[in-house]
Amino acid sequence: MSEIKVVRPDILDCLANLSSDEVFTPPEVVNRMLDLLPQELFRNPKTKFLDPFTKSGVFLREIVKRLDKGLAAIIPDKEKRIRHIFANQVYGIAITQLTALFSRRSLYCNKDVNNERSAVRDCFKTEGGNIGYHPCRHTWVDGSCKVCGASKKALSQSADVENYAYPFLHDEVFMKQAQELGFDVVIGNPPYQMRDGGNGTSAKPIYHLFVEKAKKLNPKHLCMIIPARWYSGGKGLDDFRESMLTDGHISHLVDYENSADVFSGVDIAGGICYFRWDRDYKGICKVATFAPESAGVVEERRLDEFETFIRHNKSVEIVRKVLRAHHGSYMNERVSSRKPFSLPTNYAPAKQGVPCWFVQKIGLSYAKESDVVDNLNCLNKWKVIVPKAPIAGQTDFSKPVALYYESNTRVAKPGECCTESWIVVASFATQKEALSFKSYLYTKVVRFLILQTVVSQDVTKKNYKFVPDLVKYDGLYDDTRLCMAWGISDEEWQFIDSRIA
Repeated sequence: MSEIKVVRPDILDCLANLSSDEVFTPPEVVNRMLDLLPQELFRNPKTKFLDPFTKSGVFLREIVKRLDKGLAAIIPDKEKRIRHIFANQVYGIAITQLTALFSRRSLYCNKDVNNERSAVRDCFKTEGGNIGYHPCRHTWVDGSCKVCGASKKALSQSADVENYAYPFLHDEVFMKQAQELGFDVVIGNPPYQMRDGGNGTSAKPIYHLFVEKAKKLNPKHLCMIIPARWYSGGKGLDDFRESMLTDGHISHLVDYENSADVFSGVDIAGGICYFRWDRDYKGICKVATFAPESAGVVEERRLDEFETFIRHNKSVEIVRKVLRAHHGSYMNERVSSRKPFSLPTNYAPAKQGVPCWFVQKIGLSYAKESDVVDNLNCLNKWKVIVPKAPIAGQTDFSKPVALYYESNTRVAKPGECCTESWIVVASFATQKEALSFKSYLYTKVVRFLILQTVVSQDVTKKNYKFVPDLVKYDGLYDDTRLCMAWGISDEEWQFIDSRIA
């Protein structure tokens, strides 16, 4: 009779997430993050760790495992060692009452630390141990919370509904206590976004607020896992992006284009990253990108080389070559902003007036002449227009991206305008120039350069910052012509070819 192998899965690997923005971190990922830290931290009985937004308690549990092993020679007695670790070295702030109970159960084997079945009975004066939670309220100013920016309209403030006023952001008592304790390591996975009261499921990112608040604790090391959309800024993230890229304290950055490689079953547009920020470090960063072509190859580089973080190490040299070869302006100076003719996406077609391009299901219809504003002075020119969200529906950027192609771009004739669903990439006096430019835009090299700043479905003028504006467009362009002009090698072209559908 063959031996039956019993597999005992880690219970914390089997949890369903609270929501798409409050994601439980798998133990395997937690340990990858802990591997980034100096391992001598786990051999020091004075090191203090804080997870300021604990959900399942997995970070604290895995830290205890490492401390238990690392302190065995210093505190040989197992029971004394564990009690010392729990009482003096690991701390957490829960994001809700539920996660407080959950984390205590994971860490102390009981939601009440003084229960007779608790692993650390009589170790603490309070039933919560070192995992705190205190219900908080938002501070409303003109309909928004002045701390986190949450929308009063979008959130219920009734006593029996979770209001998402996270203690680490809103409770200054917790903050003061944390500063007094003086943590060596702050680590965790913060909530990602908050409904902002906009159309549909509109939400604003809040993970950067947790990062910024954690830095104020002045820990020796800060390690967090967050969405990668901050790479190019956007909705409230521009200042955060600049501070992350320029402060010089990030020693390690690990990037995943596909969020499913980190969180199984969770789809986070633009991917996920985790980083190690060191208070006493100033220098270049070790960047590891996990994608089909790179397989986690690590390269040391400055994060502030460009205004936008380029996630692929292979892409950096290609962009450098283009910037060295081109000595003129770039397309971000020419591309229109949103609402090129001041017509919103939901603008209702008129029966007659100025010919206007609407969303694809409407196509070419009319706008009232009085509603059309021609600030770009391009209404009476030939225009190449492209959708504002050309990659809608694709969130996994480890797969090739199409961006622009024949069925989603238009050459608008003189006299034609468009709604906010489109942006005007360039305008010309003749159709010949417009068609020449369109061939330039369709090359994989140009679309690859655009892609280096894209981490969501929207592509705006800022995403064209690496695309040279040739000013004069003549004849048809292809990738061979551009590779020769910009010195792109055959190997680099093969990489470009693999990234663009």
